[in-house]
Amino acid sequence: MNPPSPPLEAAATPILCTVDVVLLTLNPQLQVALLPRDRAPLAGALALPGGFIHADEDADPLAAAARMLRAKTGLDCPYLEQLATFGGPGRDPRGWSISVAHVALVPADLLARGAPGLRWHPVDALPALAFDHAQIVAQAVARVRSKSQYSSLPVHLCGERFTLPQLQAVYEALLGEPLNKVSFRRRIDEMDLLEPIEGERTGGAHRPAQLWRLKDRRRGALTLTDRLLGPAILAP
Repeated sequence: MNPPSPPLEAAATPILCTVDVVLLTLNPQLQVALLPRDRAPLAGALALPGGFIHADEDADPLAAAARMLRAKTGLDCPYLEQLATFGGPGRDPRGWSISVAHVALVPADLLARGAPGLRWHPVDALPALAFDHAQIVAQAVARVRSKSQYSSLPVHLCGERFTLPQLQAVYEALLGEPLNKVSFRRRIDEMDLLEPIEGERTGGAHRPAQLWRLKDRRRGALTLTDRLLGPAILAP
């Protein structure tokens, strides 16, 4: 007589795996892109652009996030990075879920190309959001403001061409404090980050401002060897 077969394990409940993108712009304050959900659960609630990872299409979560950005917002963003993974049994009423969250930056001058339903809200005055998206936004904003102290990340909110005063204003808006003009420009020069656009200036006829651009946009956010900010660069 054969021994009894061991009991079969119950089929594992599948885990939902998605990507969500915190798309930020500066217009004139830091704002995040939101969309009303078009289906259950939480139909009509505002949420981050996101959706399921396509196993047969997406090479990795970053590729899924880029695809989702184009599909949901109509925008190709110059900066996209993975932020963190959020998961648990209570974040989605459909069951245990994981979201690989990303943060993206887009200059304000590209917003007109976005999807018609896209809604922009100041990050410091968010409406109620679906799931745990408010927590994701908060972590993304903290990441961007932190990296603004030691990297070129804010350049990606400036557009293709900008003046140095415009770039400094972007840093100040993200950091929430004024910067010393001379020290800021010296540090930007030390970074070897920008190049002047020959023959292009903007402003009045008497003192037109030089237009600049990132030397190589393919390099992404360039990490510095030391902090951009410090006692010498903060305005008195």
